[in-house]
Amino acid sequence: MRVPRLGPGLSEFDRAVPLTVLAVDPEPPALARLVNLLRADTRIGTVMTADNGIDALRLLRRHDLDGAFLDIRMPGLTGIEVVTHLARYRTPPPIVFVTASETHGPQAFELQAVDYVLKPARPERLAESVRRVVAAATPAREPAPADDGSDETIPVELGGVTRFICRSQVRYVESHGDYVRLHTAEGAHLVRARMTTLERRWADAGFIRIHRSHLVALAHITDVHLAARGASVVLGNEELALSRRAARELREVLMQRARADGIAHAAVVGH
Repeated sequence: MRVPRLGPGLSEFDRAVPLTVLAVDPEPPALARLVNLLRADTRIGTVMTADNGIDALRLLRRHDLDGAFLDIRMPGLTGIEVVTHLARYRTPPPIVFVTASETHGPQAFELQAVDYVLKPARPERLAESVRRVVAAATPAREPAPADDGSDETIPVELGGVTRFICRSQVRYVESHGDYVRLHTAEGAHLVRARMTTLERRWADAGFIRIHRSHLVALAHITDVHLAARGASVVLGNEELALSRRAARELREVLMQRARADGIAHAAVVGH
C-alpha cells in the first residue's frame, strides 16, 4: 500500500519518526552549512558531526544512525575507506557522499551509496538525498512501501569527468564480469557493479533478467517476439535474445501489467 503523502517527498512515517544522521566534513564552514541544511529538513531530528574519517567511523560504530553524509577527502580515513569498513557490518546505515570530488562517483556506486552530491549542495538537491536515506532506512523500522516511481542517479565516467545519468534512462544492462555496461538512447557507460546486485536492487523499478548477460527495463521494451526459432525483445533499435525461462516469466509479467491497466498488451507477439 502506498504511504500517504503529507507534503513534497514527505510521508506520514517520515514526519512521525525523525532521523538521526551524521554529517562529516573536515572544513568547518562546509560542515556548518551541511548541518544547517540537514537541520532545516523536517525529516531530520538529530545531526551528529565529525571532521575526520576516524571520528566518523567511531560514531558510526557506537550509535544506531539512520544515515551518514560524508565528504570523501578527509584526514585519517577517506570517506570511501569509512564506507568500506562499514560494509563489513550486517546493516550499515545509508550513505550519501557530499563532496567536491568528481572522480569517485563510480566507486561510490559500487559501494551502494544512496546518493552522490557535488558541493556546494543546493537545498533541493540535499532534500532529495534525505528522501533517499528515508527510503533506505525505512525497511529497518517498518515494511517498505511500494515503489513510488522515484528515480536513481548513477555516476558514470565520461572523458575522465564524472557525469550523472538517471536509472530511468537505462534501457538495458549488459554484464561484463565485475562490471556492467548501462545502455541508454545516447550511448553506453561502463561502471563497476555486479549484475546480480543490480537485478536485486532494481527489481522494484521494473527491471527484469532476460538472459545471463542482460537485464532490461520493462518501460523501454517496444516488442516481444516469441517464436519457435527463439524469443527476443526489442528496445528501440536493438534486439536482445530472450532465454526460454525468461520468455515465460516476461510474458507473465507483461500480461499482469496489461490486466492491471485493463488493456491488452499489444507489444506481445506470438504465443
